[in-house]
Amino acid sequence: MTDYQLIVIGAGPGGYEAALRAAKLGKKVAVVERREAGGTCLNRGCIPTKTLLHSSAIYRDAKNGAHCGIHAEDIRVDMAEIFAYKRAVSQKLSAGIESLFKSAKIDLLHGTALITGSGSVRVTDADGSANDYTCGDILIATGSVPSRPPIPGLELAMTSDELLEGCDHLYRSIVIIGGGVIGIEFATFYADLGCAVTVIEGMDRLLPNMDKELGQNLALILKKQGVKVFTNAMVQRVEQAGEDLAVHFTCKEKEETVSGEAVLCAIGRRAYCDGLFADGVGVEMNGRSIAVDENFETSLPHVYAIGDVSSKIQLAHVATAQGIACVERLCGVQDHTDLSVVPSCIYCRPEIAVVGLTEAEAKEVGIPVKVGKHVLFGNAKTVIADPGRCFMKFVAHAETHELLGAQLMCEHASDMIGGAAQALANRLTAEQFCRAMRPHPSFEEAMTAALEDLCEKLG
Repeated sequence: MTDYQLIVIGAGPGGYEAALRAAKLGKKVAVVERREAGGTCLNRGCIPTKTLLHSSAIYRDAKNGAHCGIHAEDIRVDMAEIFAYKRAVSQKLSAGIESLFKSAKIDLLHGTALITGSGSVRVTDADGSANDYTCGDILIATGSVPSRPPIPGLELAMTSDELLEGCDHLYRSIVIIGGGVIGIEFATFYADLGCAVTVIEGMDRLLPNMDKELGQNLALILKKQGVKVFTNAMVQRVEQAGEDLAVHFTCKEKEETVSGEAVLCAIGRRAYCDGLFADGVGVEMNGRSIAVDENFETSLPHVYAIGDVSSKIQLAHVATAQGIACVERLCGVQDHTDLSVVPSCIYCRPEIAVVGLTEAEAKEVGIPVKVGKHVLFGNAKTVIADPGRCFMKFVAHAETHELLGAQLMCEHASDMIGGAAQALANRLTAEQFCRAMRPHPSFEEAMTAALEDLCEKLG
């Protein structure tokens, strides 16, 4: 008789949600985690960065409050308090997950997992003691870690993991290598606090994997906030320059150098499965990621993988959806989430949230589309908040009128994109989604204006 029906390796959003769902469906479950419950997202990613951004927004709003009659000359930045608050939030949520495990009778095994076969896992704790467990199925949810490409001197730069450990003072200046999601959120945080920020991006715009206008608009807003932005810029090396670090790069075939008290390497993340398999045991790989089939099963029978370690899209909610879908299929339960509709959010100012196809992506695969757009110049809530130029776009099939995508760049975009995702998942037409009455005053009422523009173009 096996010890468990399912052993989940990794207690991040994919692992812990999968474990909870499996336990609810009647399986005897254990979760192996070598660090804190909650994984990267809760302890070194999504939640800590949003906590920092919440803190910096309070400071920014207080310092900028004079235009609406608030005087805040005595407002100061206390980095120790900001990072202490960040740690407290993560610890509270992590403890909550452990409590959920106890309630669901899930065993949390603290230690490092080693898969020794298709139904066996060895767990080694911090003291070096090892225990072997047997199981029916194994679910790998080990996530990802920051990438650090082989650029000379890049070891002098921090990764996001290291930056989130905290600093007792506000950097005078910081250079961020990478203009994707991670780099932009940290640029927003430090710019809010008055730090001199430089962003270096190798592609032709910020957020190169998203709608072109989003990255272009974001660059304009960041520059107005005093952030220096270099695109089409390739970093050559990083060197110590007195008390600062110098980043040498080429931009438009010209050699450039910028210096900062700190440098953040935010070039991306890679799947993490280092040391996961015993000698003679392994799975097929897809590059550096674990290869899986349509049911998330690896080439090793009864071993599954979900989330960043195997997925092309590295997002916490994707890991959660995949983890739940995986265990539901194991239990013969039909998926309750459409895994093809994936919203994505960036917590800059204003926020960016997208789902589905952009106009360019649709055209690349030969889909005829129409695009509706509304710029929020006259939106009352946007005028009050004054976050900079905001807009909404909706993409629909030119012939069927089915909604195919949405791109929002406005206040609270992350809270509104779920409605658009629901429309895509249920294959609503532009006209059907436009029928909903939206409250006034709200940011969301701008959706109606964008959808009306789309419906007019669809005819």
